[in-house]
Amino acid sequence: MDFEPLQRRTVFHGRAFDVEQVELKLPNNTTALYDLVSHKNAITIVPLDAGGNILFVRQYRLGASGYLLELPAGVLEEGEDPLEGARREIREETGFAAGEWIRLGEFYMAPGYSSELMHVFLARQLCQNPLSPDKDEFIGVETIPIAQAYEMARTGQIRDGKSLSSLFLAQTYLLP
Repeated sequence: MDFEPLQRRTVFHGRAFDVEQVELKLPNNTTALYDLVSHKNAITIVPLDAGGNILFVRQYRLGASGYLLELPAGVLEEGEDPLEGARREIREETGFAAGEWIRLGEFYMAPGYSSELMHVFLARQLCQNPLSPDKDEFIGVETIPIAQAYEMARTGQIRDGKSLSSLFLAQTYLLP
């Protein structure tokens, strides 16, 4: 089955993303209009300290109308390598740098309507090395033992999708 984009039109241009209307030719030779959130790719980091704790950030999220506990993450700058973006974001959001990086994988955030591809890394051998946070970020860092973090994920205390997916990808490195 082949799907063929016939026409794309940007209907909204925003700070964080654009919205495109895409006319798509379907396998049965009909066409349909779809809305696509055109979003830059991003990274999520699972930072592990020497004591066996995962560093999380707590920040306000408009879509959730409140604060969420999340793994550090961020949007890649134009042309930025995912590992370089991860190295920048961990310093901005947690104040730490990492001596060891392991690429865990990648996944689409919401492929039914968004183009955003998330790259995931495990960061170990942490040392303090802060960068200034973005001017619109008000973040608190929380250190949580590995077993407790996974229990929080199982019991719904962590509700951020990228964090849940990233914990899943990291489990072979973190759980016995």
